[in-house]
Amino acid sequence: MPNRGILRRLSQHDGRCAIAAPVWHELTFGLRRLPRGRRRTALDAYLQDVVRASFPILPYDDAAATWHGAERARLEALGRPVPYVDAQIAAVAHAHQLVLVTVNARDFTPFSDLRVENWATS
Repeated sequence: MPNRGILRRLSQHDGRCAIAAPVWHELTFGLRRLPRGRRRTALDAYLQDVVRASFPILPYDDAAATWHGAERARLEALGRPVPYVDAQIAAVAHAHQLVLVTVNARDFTPFSDLRVENWATS
């Protein structure tokens, strides 16, 4: 069952939400790792027919890559390396001046100048 808080916030922001290309990668990768069968087929249909149809996919472009490189160097110098894909997701949000919405807000706190919200708890 989807989180009611997330569904409520999605409806409040109808048409103004997007998915970062690295998030789409993670969803696709996770799906393709599942064994073939009814569950995988149903999830694939949901991703294509609901998620992809509802949210534009924002690219990891040169602006995102530039911010990502600077943040990666800054965090590594502080001894706080972060997962590469998390940094890509953060970079896409930052490059588009968007709020990054996640249930794992703590994973994104090391990044500077990034707005993060957890709609599951707010």
